Amino acid sequence: MTLDVPRLQARVTGLLAEYGIPGAAIGVLRDGELSEFAVGVKNVETREPATTDTVYQCGSMTKTWTALAFMQLVDAGKVDLDEPVRAYLPGFTVADPQAATEVTPRHLLYHTNGIEEAYGDPGEGDDVLERMVDNIADAPQVFPLGHTHGYSAALGYAILARILEVHDGMRWDDVMRDRLFEPMGLTSTSSRREQVDEIRAATGHLVRSLEEGPILTPVDYLPRAFGPGGGITSTAREVLAMAHVLLTEGTAPNGRRIVSAESIREMTLSRVPVPDPYMFGPEWALGLIVCDWHGETVYATDGSTIGQNARLRLLPDSNTAVAMLTNGGPRESFCREVFNEILTDLGTATIPDPPAPDAVLNLDLPRYEGVYERPGARYEVSAEGGKLYLTLVLDPMQAAFLQKPDRVRYQLLPVSETHFLMPSADPLEDTQTVAIYDFTNGPAQYLHTNGRVNPRTG
Repeated sequence: MTLDVPRLQARVTGLLAEYGIPGAAIGVLRDGELSEFAVGVKNVETREPATTDTVYQCGSMTKTWTALAFMQLVDAGKVDLDEPVRAYLPGFTVADPQAATEVTPRHLLYHTNGIEEAYGDPGEGDDVLERMVDNIADAPQVFPLGHTHGYSAALGYAILARILEVHDGMRWDDVMRDRLFEPMGLTSTSSRREQVDEIRAATGHLVRSLEEGPILTPVDYLPRAFGPGGGITSTAREVLAMAHVLLTEGTAPNGRRIVSAESIREMTLSRVPVPDPYMFGPEWALGLIVCDWHGETVYATDGSTIGQNARLRLLPDSNTAVAMLTNGGPRESFCREVFNEILTDLGTATIPDPPAPDAVLNLDLPRYEGVYERPGARYEVSAEGGKLYLTLVLDPMQAAFLQKPDRVRYQLLPVSETHFLMPSADPLEDTQTVAIYDFTNGPAQYLHTNGRVNPRTG
């Protein structure tokens, strides 16, 4: 089947208006053939149209790029995924002695290392990753090493990148250029903000209300500490070049071998369970999310900066990949609608709907009540009238900018004994999913949502 591009352009244009997203670039790779189109604008003030050459910030999709570069070291026999990080960074240490001596690259790729992202302010210099690793000598554990999955936005992949830096004798940005971007023939993908062609770059946007519509982001770029975990900018076309590597057992569209077929198999088949299986997928592989779409295994890699978003889905069974880059959102319902329009055209599996609540579950509510938090995030779970509620405590400055109260209350609707839906009355928010789990010592020990884990603190 082929894409009806004019129909899709019209449909996505309507969805952009509905969700308050200024623009999008979309690409589809099917059996090695590329289709792409763009809709909307790069900037709501200049009204410059988005094109297929528009460059977007990829956010945490960067982690998949970093993982590919790291697997090249594995291919060369220079590192082992299951050897301690200390074998490659001899001075590496954190507060927990076991984690300091036993954490491995595989833990970092999986997000099961549990190290709190307490790396201070490492600055914006070329030595940022070296400083991050030095600064975590006293970083505590959010959870014991390997105990659960808990997404690391910056630190985990910064440590992997530091191993790459030490081995290659150059900064991570140059490692990525030499190991991936140039061999793959990519001319629009970069990791340094000063290398971005501002004429082609999309501007990020936020939406505080549908009436106000999208406004320019107050933060142009993430700090450099997020580089290996979130700093790459690219086009939909070149994101699909990475997808080509993953779908063809390691080769780029130009025919260059980037990693071995064995490494691609390791990246996709080595997995850990995710406590909240509904938000992204039930398992996390090495730099990839593993999804279950009606029994078909699909791989995902996503990213968000402050006002830009990237989504990539890989369907190996149909040799298909779909990428979408936007300068607004994120809204998972928007992504689901756009992707399902495309996937239906292609006759492939589509994204499943969220689960339905189970009205007959009889939960022991006191086991869930408590405070779950990490720096920058606090969730208060309470029972009232036989129902569970979650109160999200926002940073006052963030709440003021978003024009929201600093305490937002949601009802938790149980899907199972450990999984809940969290619907919102705010038309700008999708229903989210939450896992509250690990009753080993009686009450639940962790709350997991949006990939992140928050331990019980009270």
